[in-house]
Formats: sequence, structure tokens, C-alpha cells
Amino acid sequence: MPTPTKPTKRSVADIKAHLLRPATTSHFEVDIPVPTDPNFRTKLGVQKEKLQLMCDSAVLPGSNLATMDINNDRTGVTEKHVHRRVFDDRINLSFYVDAGNYLPIRFFESWIEFATNGRFVGSGDNSRELIDPTYYYRMQYPDAYIANQGLRVRKFEKDYDSVLEYEFVRSFPISISSMPVSYDASSLLKCTVSFSYIRYVVLPSSSAGQVGSYNPFQQSQFN
Repeated sequence: MPTPTKPTKRSVADIKAHLLRPATTSHFEVDIPVPTDPNFRTKLGVQKEKLQLMCDSAVLPGSNLATMDINNDRTGVTEKHVHRRVFDDRINLSFYVDAGNYLPIRFFESWIEFATNGRFVGSGDNSRELIDPTYYYRMQYPDAYIANQGLRVRKFEKDYDSVLEYEFVRSFPISISSMPVSYDASSLLKCTVSFSYIRYVVLPSSSAGQVGSYNPFQQSQFN
């Protein structure tokens, strides 16, 4: 019969080395992708760096393992075996809204409008068709509005040393939350967007590199 082990003695130096440098929640950045369809990129022409800096909150994603019970391998023993990895169905990103052009709202509304690809019977391309009672939607093919790669959440610390980077596969905005406005005391207007994706990948440290030398804003515009 196994004997219990004694507790491990820890020195003050061990406590300082392992417990006195916790990660904080306020150091992160995001990369926002765009679909590869050239029509969307031509229509948008938005500044990438400005949009990404407006993201004030994100969520590090989670997943779980779906299991099945095995009851007949060993008498009296129930085991669980994994048959699938289940990812969260969406990630929420919140953006500050600028007073000049309402950039996050216009960007994500344009992306969703592009995915729905509305048409008006018997007319050309006119924005006033949207308010006509006979207007209808015809969805784009998924590959047109889905970004295969590019949506990333990068967690780092204030010394820019440790990097934890998540990349989301085949993402697109699935919803824009309502944004209440009122005559009460003013507060910052925020736009919260939910992205759908099929899975995420935690990139190895060698791929993420050091934040100090990694420049996610090499392009000033989507082009």
C-alpha cells in the first residue's frame, strides 16, 4: 500500500520567484482581419492600426473535451474517453467608438452587410434600395466574407517579454450588440462585436516572438 508523502518545504526565495509576478489583464492587443474578397477591401479602405487600438476588451478563449462513458472494460469502473474537442462558439471584442467617423460601427456594419449581399429586384446598386419594402437578402458564399486567418488576441506583460498569442481560424462577425444612447450623464460609446470561428490555435513562443520586435501594424490600411 502506498505511503503518503511529506509536504514540500518552500523558501522565501521560491515564493518570490514563482508567486510575486502574476499576469495582469490590462496588457493585450488584437489583430483584426478582413475577408480576402477584393470587393470588400476596395469598399472599406479603413485604417487598420486605428481600429485595433480602439479595442478596449477581449476574451482569451476556452474549450472543453466532449467525452463518452466506457462502462464495460473493467468491472465496477466507469472511464471517460475523449471523442471531440469543443471550442467556444464565439469571441466578444469591445471597441471604443471615435467621434469623427464612428469607425468600429461602420467597419463591422459594412462587413455584415457584405456577408448578406442584399439585392433589390429590377434595380441597380443603390443604397436607398435598403429601405424599400421589397428589398431582400441573398447571402454571399462563405469564403467571400470569412477571414481564414488573421484574427489574433495577443497577451503580454508590461515588460514586453512574455507573449501568449491566440489565432482564430475562419472568423467573421456574427453579431453587433445594441448600443444604448440617452440624455443622462454622458459616457463612452462602445461597440461590442461577437466573432464566430471554427477553432483557435495557441501559437508557440517562437512564432509569436517578442512584442518589442513584432510589428502587427505593418500596413496602415486594408488594401
